[in-house]
Amino acid sequence: MPKSIAFHFENNTKQAIDPNVVRVRLVPGKESMLVREGSIRRLEVGTGIEVADMTRRKLVLVARKVIAEARAHSVQKLSVDIADFSFPHLHLKDEDFVELLSVNMELANFEFVKYKSEPKEGWKFVREVFVAGCKSKQMREALLRGQIIADEVNACRALANTPGGEMTPKLLVVGARSATKGLLVKVTVLGEREMKKLGMGGVLGVAKGSDEEAQFIILEYKGGQAKEWPIVFVGKGVTFDTGGLNLKPSDAIYEMHMDMSGGAAVIHAVVLAAKLRLKKNVIGLVPAVENMPSGSSYHPGDVLKSLSGRTIEVLNTDAEGRIILADGITYAKRYNPRLVVDVATLTGAAMAALGQRCSAIFTEDEKLEHILRELGEKSGDYVWPLPLWDEYEEEIKGTFGDVANVGKTRYGGAITAAKFLHTFAKDLSCPWVHIDMAPRMTSIEGEYLAKGAAGAPVRLLVKLLEQVIL
Repeated sequence: MPKSIAFHFENNTKQAIDPNVVRVRLVPGKESMLVREGSIRRLEVGTGIEVADMTRRKLVLVARKVIAEARAHSVQKLSVDIADFSFPHLHLKDEDFVELLSVNMELANFEFVKYKSEPKEGWKFVREVFVAGCKSKQMREALLRGQIIADEVNACRALANTPGGEMTPKLLVVGARSATKGLLVKVTVLGEREMKKLGMGGVLGVAKGSDEEAQFIILEYKGGQAKEWPIVFVGKGVTFDTGGLNLKPSDAIYEMHMDMSGGAAVIHAVVLAAKLRLKKNVIGLVPAVENMPSGSSYHPGDVLKSLSGRTIEVLNTDAEGRIILADGITYAKRYNPRLVVDVATLTGAAMAALGQRCSAIFTEDEKLEHILRELGEKSGDYVWPLPLWDEYEEEIKGTFGDVANVGKTRYGGAITAAKFLHTFAKDLSCPWVHIDMAPRMTSIEGEYLAKGAAGAPVRLLVKLLEQVIL
């Protein structure tokens, strides 16, 4: 796997330490090219944007494009001047601006090559970046802080990209333990025996069809005061989703090893809280299962008793994520949380509604909704709200159980899925947010990110931990 970029701070970009260092220059055109002036090489990166038209979102893409173009031209060492990326009309604080650059340069430098043979000429990654213009200690710290954040997002991407044959529930536990090694994060794992004692009928019901034993991963980071109520993240950890007996069609099953992306995001958000030494208490809960078809699978028409005591009428075994999250949300109650956020690649309907450029969010707390949208813009993990109205509850009422796991019609599937989770979140005495990250499970064309997992919404979760006081 590629190593992080080695950032070096320079007083002036003209201080040429190494003849292999290529200087970066932004140009307003669309074309990019590598040019030579005597002994100096310069990478001219076409932004396609006039200065006055630059926005924060476009600056994110420009930072990534610099690395993408360097890799395309087999450039391993770059020299950049922070001033060339500065656009005063954006009113970004120096620290925020520098963090944005380092985060997105690292994200663009990532590619999942674990299972590929290295070419004779080596991998095309940027190894070093010489940075001029970081005038203060705070700016230098912000750049390195951005790198820490990006490294963890990339680790999340690597975890989510891992093939299903090598990412079972127990191997996800191994991944969680490995990610937290050496950090002040306690990892506890409940096996099926413990879950049966607790009455987690949702998790156990979904797992019945697989030879792989279900796991319930608990991560605890205590960075705040001992008596401070924690923020709890609950992540969907379906390590492979065939759809169960309601088997997915072949064109919809290919990327389902990434159906644990919500769980991966939760694991690495907790890890980041520890690495950044955030003064918050954070709990991560990841119910981990495989959803497989077999003679022992749960069936359409089954009624599962959840941890809450409510019964779930299974109308479709491919709506399994919400079933395991229901037990996760109920389990969160024991921590007396001040906020619960669940994260899941839950519905294709969210993608139909929003495309692939933002995640869907659902909450009854309007203030929190606005905060999440603002933090989404700051972090780059964009989100957009969909309704959670009481009227939708009628669509998930069960006939033979308390609540059905799919709606009565084929319309509004992201909303009815959220409303299903809301049924269990109502038991909480704190705000709750559901993030349907299915639209952001994978990167898309034009983002200057490698194919595969996008690593959403790790950055958003960390911004939430940093800035929200409830």
